[in-house]
Amino acid sequence: MIADSLVKINGIYLTKSNTICHLKSHPLQLTYDGGFNEIKKQEMFKGTTSLPSHLKSGGDQGKRHARASSCPSSSDLSRLQTKAVSKADLQEKDAEIEVDEAFWNTRIVPILHELEKEENIETVCAACTQLHHALEEGNMLGNKFKKRSILLKTLYKLVDVGSDLLSLKLAKIILALKVSRKNLLNVCKLIFKISRNEKNDSLIQNDSILESLLEVLRSEDLEMNMEAFLYCMGSIKFISGNPGFLNEMISKGAVEILINLVKQINENTKKCGTCLPNSGHLLVQVTATLRNLVDSPLVRSNFLSISALPQLCTVMQQYMGDKDVCTNIARIFSKLTSYRDCCGALASYSRCYALFLNLINTYQKEQDIVVRVVFILGNLTAKNNQAREQFSKEKGSIQTLLSLFQTFHQLDLHSQKPVGQGGELYRAQRLPSEAEDVLIKLTRVLANIAIHPGMGPVLATNPGIVGLLLTTLEYKSLDDCEELVINATATINNLSYYQVKNSIIQDKKLYIAELLLKLLVSNNMDGILEAVRVFGNLSQDRDVCDFIVQNNVHKFMMALLDARHQDICFSACGVLLNLTVDKDKRVILKEGGGIKKLVDCLRDFGPMDWQLACLVCKTLWNFSENITNASSCFGNEDTNTLLLLLSSFLDEELALDGSFDPDLKNYHKLHWETEFKPVAQQLLNRIQRHHTFLEPLPVPSF
Repeated sequence: MIADSLVKINGIYLTKSNTICHLKSHPLQLTYDGGFNEIKKQEMFKGTTSLPSHLKSGGDQGKRHARASSCPSSSDLSRLQTKAVSKADLQEKDAEIEVDEAFWNTRIVPILHELEKEENIETVCAACTQLHHALEEGNMLGNKFKKRSILLKTLYKLVDVGSDLLSLKLAKIILALKVSRKNLLNVCKLIFKISRNEKNDSLIQNDSILESLLEVLRSEDLEMNMEAFLYCMGSIKFISGNPGFLNEMISKGAVEILINLVKQINENTKKCGTCLPNSGHLLVQVTATLRNLVDSPLVRSNFLSISALPQLCTVMQQYMGDKDVCTNIARIFSKLTSYRDCCGALASYSRCYALFLNLINTYQKEQDIVVRVVFILGNLTAKNNQAREQFSKEKGSIQTLLSLFQTFHQLDLHSQKPVGQGGELYRAQRLPSEAEDVLIKLTRVLANIAIHPGMGPVLATNPGIVGLLLTTLEYKSLDDCEELVINATATINNLSYYQVKNSIIQDKKLYIAELLLKLLVSNNMDGILEAVRVFGNLSQDRDVCDFIVQNNVHKFMMALLDARHQDICFSACGVLLNLTVDKDKRVILKEGGGIKKLVDCLRDFGPMDWQLACLVCKTLWNFSENITNASSCFGNEDTNTLLLLLSSFLDEELALDGSFDPDLKNYHKLHWETEFKPVAQQLLNRIQRHHTFLEPLPVPSF
């Protein structure tokens, strides 16, 4: 059985071929020729099948399975390793260098004697610090010298003392002496055991053990030391969970080292055609550490400079069946794509779209990973039309989104708490449910994709997509889940823009108008804005215009002109413009001071928004089509205000004399010249032709 080939040491799953014999329940000891051959009782292997919470990383790692491998079998690997070790031992012996006897006897031996006394922890720790400095001064660190075995034996005996502070100092020296194989593995285990307790963070920081751990990852052979790397990486992950270590990790090149490790794993997988044993477990620790680091702006810059994003995408592709690895990478991407430069870099990596769709299909009912993937897609497609097109071109992209919509819509329906069973209080007090959270982010993706002129019509004619959007508005209120309702309405707005054959939006336009009424009468300005925008598109249809007047929606639109909210005024004015296309409906502008409200909008927003000013002028142009006298048409006060405003706004120097940056100034000038100026000039000419400044004489008395 595959499951039988797994064992667990210190909460990390390993294949049996990579474990160190059978762990006993005696005090922890180090030996020069065998490494740790004994371990404390609480660390012994019990063959359990669940991970302690401190090593979990998004999923239940107790469910991990050993991966099939086309590399040599366990027995073959053992024979190869034995031969390699023997040869390495001979090479090391030949490579041993002589030491300066005087330096050894005068500087090193006295410290070793001090260590052997084991008088108290403080004295021994101080002696370890002296020893490290002396070895560095004598150029003995990292070298194979003839008296190295004497030194290591002395150090190994001290591990049994049981002091975390002393153990870290010993581990730092042992790693600096470049131990290998089992000795490397066991010293990594020792550090891992200490790093599990966050109370030891100050000890780890004071002894700079992080640099030693990173050096292991940088200089040792991955394939020969997979198990040691796993413990080493587990320690680094624990350390990265403390924000106080982040700057140190970044300055010591942790990001570059970890991404290089990811690259090694990717290249090995490509070469062998299969994953290294335990590489998935190692990648869980690597990606969890990177997830902790990516909040730093410097790390984000490093990610881009070393092309980390494609490497992580490759990992995700190769380890698609490993939920923990995929979840961690999804967390990394969800953080990174919240920033424009990283979002653009990932969006330009064309392979990522198929990858994310595959993830959704693989983990469709796994909320914790799906919610992050759709969030990433929402970021990628938010302001990038090429990303929208690239995603839409992927085979099955719309069907995948539809299937996901259906899945979480059903989950959301089943989780609804009925009114009368505390449902109203429940809705008022809660945050979005897990199902709602996915739907919120999914509708955002749909709204973004709908902006693309090639995909908008496709979505508008898709009965499944439109049907679920309308169903969402039917059973959800703003009080239930504000963000979901607003996103669904925004998606409908984007789809209502397309006047295409077989559009489900156009077929159901009157029903949609009815659904929007409850948003208009809400106290939520975002909800009101989205509803008005939909009416702006739908009111191009005569039947919808009739609906608006019959239900007094036009009065609401005129009231919104007083909101002093630029976007709302723009959308409300668009609805009124469409109404004035019908001659019979122009009279409604006389109701509720509509003309004055439009003139006020022109005055308040004209110089800031020439497109809004253009809409106001077009509405007044339609209204005044049969003008005979300007004062009779607009009212005397509004006529004089219009003459003054239009004359000023048509003066280029006055109109464009705003304190904008050059790019924004060019943008404003473009809309002033192409949209506002032509219609404003015609409206001014019409008013001037039908206006007189002469006062009428009073009727004489007889």
